[in-house]
Amino acid sequence: MKKDLYINGEWISAESGKYFTVYNPATQDGLAEVADADEADTHKAIQAAYEAFPMWSKKVASERAELLRNVYDKMIAAKDELAQIMTQEQGKSLQEARGEIQYAADFVRWYSEEAYRVYGETIPASHIDKRILVRKEPVGVVASITPWNFPAAMITRKIAPALAVGCTVIIKPAALTPLTACRIVELFADAGVPKGVINLVTTTKSKSIGDVMLSDPRIRKVTFTGSTEVGKEIMNKASHTMKNLSLELGGHAPSIILDDADLADAAEQVVHNKFRNAGQTCICTNRIYVQKKIATDFIRIFTEKVAQLKLGNGLDQGVDIGPLINKDAVLKVEKHIEDACEKGASLTIGGKRSSLGELFYEPTVLTNVTDDMLIQHEETFGPVVSIQTIASDEEAVQKANDTPFGLAAYLYTNDIGRAIRVSDSLEYGIVGINDGAPSAAQAPFGGYKESGIGREGGRIGLDAFVETKYISLRSTHLSS
Repeated sequence: MKKDLYINGEWISAESGKYFTVYNPATQDGLAEVADADEADTHKAIQAAYEAFPMWSKKVASERAELLRNVYDKMIAAKDELAQIMTQEQGKSLQEARGEIQYAADFVRWYSEEAYRVYGETIPASHIDKRILVRKEPVGVVASITPWNFPAAMITRKIAPALAVGCTVIIKPAALTPLTACRIVELFADAGVPKGVINLVTTTKSKSIGDVMLSDPRIRKVTFTGSTEVGKEIMNKASHTMKNLSLELGGHAPSIILDDADLADAAEQVVHNKFRNAGQTCICTNRIYVQKKIATDFIRIFTEKVAQLKLGNGLDQGVDIGPLINKDAVLKVEKHIEDACEKGASLTIGGKRSSLGELFYEPTVLTNVTDDMLIQHEETFGPVVSIQTIASDEEAVQKANDTPFGLAAYLYTNDIGRAIRVSDSLEYGIVGINDGAPSAAQAPFGGYKESGIGREGGRIGLDAFVETKYISLRSTHLSS
């Protein structure tokens, strides 16, 4: 099976004629051959989006809204098919994949409704013969660069608001998981999106393609989800053409378990939060801080729940955790565990590769963790979590904030006063209180510090794709 680029309303091969293979991480089987775009293909996509922008930006809100709603309906109708594609190329369980498709579709539905609410305003002027008007206008051509861990939701969270306000888009999905993107773009095409409004560029040449996008003045906005290291490089290169940026970058999420928490519920929430997608999410728990008084009980309950997780091929029934995405991911997990154990950490469960295959790693829990261990400072992006005891709420906050990252944090307590005090002190863009699954299409998603710039999702998510124009209107027929 071959998949081509989608440029200016047509499925076309790359100019070089080259394709790359997409593999199933669970079986290492080849799934499809995908067009490998280069700089010439990227320029073609940019030109198509640039030429389509005047037409699309002038559409009335209802036209854009109706198209997005049509796409939502098509995504829901194709949910099982999309989930199957995602599990095959990414590895997560089929149940998780279905959940992501629903989440991805929710962004399309939400912004189909928000398309009607791109409001301007009038401001009282300083003179009787003037009127001050404020308009919100689409920023222009948007380049959407998406990661492999959420190959559907990260696309729709970016392009649905962009399309809703009148921008045109170029999607560059991760080379590891382009098939989900291909199918989603097919659904947009089936829904009747005009040519040039959506363009898909699949490639193994991420850096060179990214450099084209960042240097071309016709692209006015770049929205990226990925590592902080790459995000900083994008920010630097985008400065040369002063592009508008949205950067959703790395995380190092803490979960704080206070001594009045419901331990069974907290353990259940953290297990699902940590081990979803085999720990390959930017908002999953990396560090657990539990108060000493309840530490023994929490560790026992938590470990028992982790032991119940089923590792396997995501297509098999009952599987909770699939494979890691590639060998580098496995090596990083092993590096963090080896470093921690050498420095005195204890394994309560896991700690080794599974016999299922080289990319399968057992869910792992580390205790007796200290601050000098790599796992306390680096995002692991795998199925391993550390547990450290703390004496007070203040110590928990200090340790949680002792990181350059600030994407998501979690807090478990039954005291609303403590919940407010501690959450107010956490330097994070997202805080889940007794909630390990805070993401929702209607909520703003983003982080503090080196976890990114801007917010995606919710009403605020529209702001990232508009420019504010101030018009001062003076009438020659009015006088004082």
